Amino acid sequence: MNRPLPPKTPATFHVKSFGCQMNVYDGERMAEMLGERGMTAATDGNDADLVILNTCHIREKAVDKVYSDIGRMTREDGTRPMIAVAGCVAQAEGSEISRRARTVDIVVGPQAYHRLPDLIAKAGRGEAAVDTDMPAESKFDALPVRTKQARPTAFLTIMEGCDKFCTYCVVPYTRGAEISRSWNAIIDEAKALVDGGVKEITLLGQNVNAWTGEDDKGRAQGMDGLVRELAKIDALQRIRYTTSHPNDMSDGLIAAHGEIDKLMPFLHLPVQSGNDRILKAMNRSHSVESYLRLIERVRATRPDIAVSGDFIVGFPGESEEEFADTLRIVDAVGYAQCYSFKYSTRPGTPAADMDGQIAADVMDDRLARLQGAINRHQVEFNAATVGRRTTILLERTGRFPGQLIGKTPWLQSVHVTAPDHVVGDMIDVDIISAGPNSLAGECSRRKAA
Repeated sequence: MNRPLPPKTPATFHVKSFGCQMNVYDGERMAEMLGERGMTAATDGNDADLVILNTCHIREKAVDKVYSDIGRMTREDGTRPMIAVAGCVAQAEGSEISRRARTVDIVVGPQAYHRLPDLIAKAGRGEAAVDTDMPAESKFDALPVRTKQARPTAFLTIMEGCDKFCTYCVVPYTRGAEISRSWNAIIDEAKALVDGGVKEITLLGQNVNAWTGEDDKGRAQGMDGLVRELAKIDALQRIRYTTSHPNDMSDGLIAAHGEIDKLMPFLHLPVQSGNDRILKAMNRSHSVESYLRLIERVRATRPDIAVSGDFIVGFPGESEEEFADTLRIVDAVGYAQCYSFKYSTRPGTPAADMDGQIAADVMDDRLARLQGAINRHQVEFNAATVGRRTTILLERTGRFPGQLIGKTPWLQSVHVTAPDHVVGDMIDVDIISAGPNSLAGECSRRKAA
């Protein structure tokens, strides 16, 4: 039986992104690049000539999910779109993807997607189209200038890769070594986003606070200097950043949280475990004590800051008492929100070969208990907001007429009935009730500046 052939010259495309915010950013940049080449975005893959699966490789089932999605691409009439697998699964699997799934036409890694138009042309000619090189900086140089955005918020990648080599993590192998984008490139992209209507920018990196560079006067700068420069952009109202590493939380960046009003009082600072032996086995270069001291310093600088984190349960060899230490650090910090995961074996990482792999039912139990503790603190944090007046940036419409949804400075979602306002407005609201995942607000009489 002959396999269905893709269109030779796709006119429409659809990007389906999985995983982290950096994948969302990459997906947006691919869409902008293809749009500049005259292609039109389709609302879903069923209507597209080209479907790009922009993949994430962090979780164990990521590869299986990709192949499952590929298998559903052939349509009832026997046709199929041109299929591209991009992102970290593409980087990890390479040409093996084309061998296992013969309907895949393009394989492109996260550092090579600026070459996507050339790969589309090769695939249209029936040639092999696989590119998993890692020329990170040239990728950004080749992407189009940012234009008007559909949303008032935007992601902006300032660095890629990671040099930390946590024993459970594939990022150094799929994204490569840490590479910081240049000062001018970041400032120029931020200004273009703001000129296009963006009011809030979230700076992205696998280890974002490791960014270093030189400013336009040749002076060495860390991320705090970059944030201070971005804050000078008049129409930019809010700055956020994610994801951070405790070892790169510099004195300057801590000070910036107390000195720069546009830098939002929200810090995502993963700890991963509350036990020092597990942290060492993970190759996390901080201890529980050093992490807690760091949180104390940040809160002394910005008392109202909301702290978020990441946790992994069931790391190889984790005992019940060591897991209990993780519950204790959750209570000690009082996180406003957290991401929590069961340990997931990633082939090629040191942890995959460690003794003491934890049974699935034990991990399930520990994750449930951890999430119960996290949710309790999140509910408490949200409840403490009730009665407060704050400013929200309206990001999207709600389910009901006149309802809009915006974010507080602490990254909480607020539902508000505001028929006189539109997405992109910044308005003052009084928080009147709180649930575990969102708040309800009323418009105050005074409009935000």
